[in-house]
Amino acid sequence: MAANQSTEWGTVCEKFRLAQELSEIESRKDPENNPFRSKYKARDLLKEIHCSLKKIQIEEEGEADNEEADCESKEVVDGEPENQCGKACSGDSPAGLRAARLAVVQYYLGVNHIETEELSAGEQHLMNCMKLIDKCTTTRENVSLFIQARNQLGILWAGRDEIEKAQGFLEVAESMYLLYMKEDGQPPLDLQDYFVLEGEELSEQEKIRRFEMAYTHTLYYLAQVYKNLQQYERAGQYCHSTLQRQLEYKQFVPLEWAINAATLSQYYITKTRYMEARHCLAAASVIATLAGEIPSEAAAKESDAECEKREELLQKRAEIARCWIKYCLNLLQDAKKLLEDNIGELDLDRQEELQRARRNEEEEKEKGRKSAILFGSSDTFDSICSLEEKVSSMLPLDFEEARGIFLVGQSYVAQAKEYFAMDGHVTDHIEILQDHSALFKVLAFFEQDLERRCKMHKRRVDMLEPICKDLNAQYYLLICRQLQFELAETYYEMMDLKLAVADKQDQPDVHTIKKFNHLCSSSMKYYQMFLDSIRSPEGKFPEKLEDDLLRPALVAKFRVARLQSKLISNNLPTQLENLSHSLESYNFVVQYCEENPEAKIAVETELELSMEMVSLLPLKINRIRSKMASCN
Repeated sequence: MAANQSTEWGTVCEKFRLAQELSEIESRKDPENNPFRSKYKARDLLKEIHCSLKKIQIEEEGEADNEEADCESKEVVDGEPENQCGKACSGDSPAGLRAARLAVVQYYLGVNHIETEELSAGEQHLMNCMKLIDKCTTTRENVSLFIQARNQLGILWAGRDEIEKAQGFLEVAESMYLLYMKEDGQPPLDLQDYFVLEGEELSEQEKIRRFEMAYTHTLYYLAQVYKNLQQYERAGQYCHSTLQRQLEYKQFVPLEWAINAATLSQYYITKTRYMEARHCLAAASVIATLAGEIPSEAAAKESDAECEKREELLQKRAEIARCWIKYCLNLLQDAKKLLEDNIGELDLDRQEELQRARRNEEEEKEKGRKSAILFGSSDTFDSICSLEEKVSSMLPLDFEEARGIFLVGQSYVAQAKEYFAMDGHVTDHIEILQDHSALFKVLAFFEQDLERRCKMHKRRVDMLEPICKDLNAQYYLLICRQLQFELAETYYEMMDLKLAVADKQDQPDVHTIKKFNHLCSSSMKYYQMFLDSIRSPEGKFPEKLEDDLLRPALVAKFRVARLQSKLISNNLPTQLENLSHSLESYNFVVQYCEENPEAKIAVETELELSMEMVSLLPLKINRIRSKMASCN
């Protein structure tokens, strides 16, 4: 833009440059006891620029302004006279350019006040900016300012939890960009172009970069707005577009970008869009490496900066590894839901049917999706694709496919545990172990050999049992309950597997019986620990269970009842004792549901079986008593 070459104009441009430098560079060095020192200096310069512009405007228009305000007056800066440039003037006309210059100053004053936590004043300046440019048509001279002012107002209102107001400003900014690119598309003026001398304007390439960056910010803020409005599908789309554009225009911080991409993958997982989830995670892993090598422990000890960098890199890469674990686990679990029959076992007919249907279908689906979702530049694209090829995005339909996904998940478990160690990250470490256990559990579903399935569950016990024993329930009650219930369930599954193996034998040997009873006792022990954790400090079980404990507690009682009845013994008094305890536990489930009818729906199947056992077990108990009496 051609600019007034007077000495006075040169002074204005220099003041603007200094104001930018104070705000963006010098402010980082401000002391803690005066954190906005440089921002306030920049504000004073912007006010001086505003006064100079008013003076230049009067000279250019050749008008006598009897109401010219004093340059030190706050009113001149904080308010704009009406009909400043007339009605509907063109954005590229002299009047439109004068209005745009003043609007740029108002914009920066608005941002300055927001950054110094003076939000109301900041809003006022931004609205002043809007009033000035809204009187003009949108052209390449002011379109960037239109968008950036609305971005800032969108952020401001979102920060006040006025999400729909923020949405309005940001959606207008988006539509402005799209309309401008459709009707013009030429590199627009950047805000700084208004305050440079002739010959010092930004290059066309830099203008494009800054304009596209402003639009990328619009999409980023819209993603947050849609998320807050619970429009998750739109939020995911806008987040994906933001990430694509950040890579395309090289406007990203590697670790921040990687974490955002990994987070987006978790959204895609909830929608069972595993190809997109995998692509996000592969991109996250590759882009994270652009942050540099992890400093060694020795280097970290010698330098605070290296120590901080090591900590950040290890943490972010471990967080990405945890997202990979969730990917693998959910992929396996969704496949299990698809393949299991009504008793939770692998449906072989369904498996064969799905294998036939998948061959051509998935190839077409993959081609259709990939064109819309690819991340990466020429530097990173091959690395991203290579990482994607290491793990499937299709639901596994047999053990070998499931095992491949399991092994990838397990490798990320090891990576995540390196940072989230038990010492210092108790909750995170245990959550990773629980995910590892869940990986073994779902892999066991695909295994048809009962002994091997049992060994997989044993691995779960081996990783969770030591933690459960060492953890202090006083500080980690919820986690202790989770571990107790999972260990009880795991031993219970192992008991059922051993029972299925024993059913194939004519007569179980002593070792098999001993092992079976051990599994029953271990499962009962952990179910009882879980139930005891619900008791009051005086040892009393609650008359009414909380909603989150209702089903787990009644299921635990039901399974304890079943386990007590399954214990094998040749001793009649022991059999009688076990069945009596079993009847007592079944009775608890029935009586609780009678006293609390709303509980019936939570344990419908368990209640039906409990009622049946309450009627059958007394007969069995009486038969044992009769045998004992006849023996005496």
